[in-house]
Amino acid sequence: MRRVSVIGSGNVAEALALNIAAAWGVELVEVVARNATRGEAIAMAAGCDFVAMGDEVAQADLYIIAVADRAVAEVAKALELGEEAIVVHTAGSVELAALGEGRRGVFYPFQTFTAGRAIDLSDVPIFIEGSDEATTEALEAFAEQLSSKVYRAESRRRREIHLSGVWACNFVNALYGVAADVLHEREGLPFEVLQPLILETAHKAAEAAHPAAVQTGPARRGDTEVMARHEAMLEDKPALQVLYRQLSDVISKKSK
Repeated sequence: MRRVSVIGSGNVAEALALNIAAAWGVELVEVVARNATRGEAIAMAAGCDFVAMGDEVAQADLYIIAVADRAVAEVAKALELGEEAIVVHTAGSVELAALGEGRRGVFYPFQTFTAGRAIDLSDVPIFIEGSDEATTEALEAFAEQLSSKVYRAESRRRREIHLSGVWACNFVNALYGVAADVLHEREGLPFEVLQPLILETAHKAAEAAHPAAVQTGPARRGDTEVMARHEAMLEDKPALQVLYRQLSDVISKKSK
């Protein structure tokens, strides 16, 4: 893949554009987007052209559609790139078939992305799928220019991977928010109090053969007295009380 076009102006599009622009042997020719403000900013940062969605796009070897899941099929149809161009999307839970006929594929970087936060993809797993072996091999070669961790994953497998990511990232971050609210609302303490605990927990889990091996806390110890006190403290927040009980049960069963 020599010439690449990124379609989209969200967090994934931004990260991909910047990584592709920095890669050796690849040319990012344009960023195509509906949101001109964001699209132009990404294109400027990546050193390529900006093209408004609906305008004529440049000739490229690969078109990467990095938009919201619900918009993938609509954008793919609107671009009318033909069956010879390799067109991929970046979604974990969208079928390859959403892109229509031709040389189509999926290029799914398994990472969390936030606007303005630089992400180096060199150590990020990238899961690929192609409509045929030649397309798959081309995507594989391109992905290996960005990351040292490239895997093949068809749509069913990719959905399972995406689900695991929701557990490991989205739900865990939401629980950080719960913990921060508990500290602030009840004791007026800042989130930074939790940061060393969060970092050590993440480091231990990443280094372990399985996170259950480094699980700690009252549920892991079977300390029902402490858990009962915690549940009583959550009487004014019944939803959190139920969540506490359910998560404690998961930990307890994993620890047996």
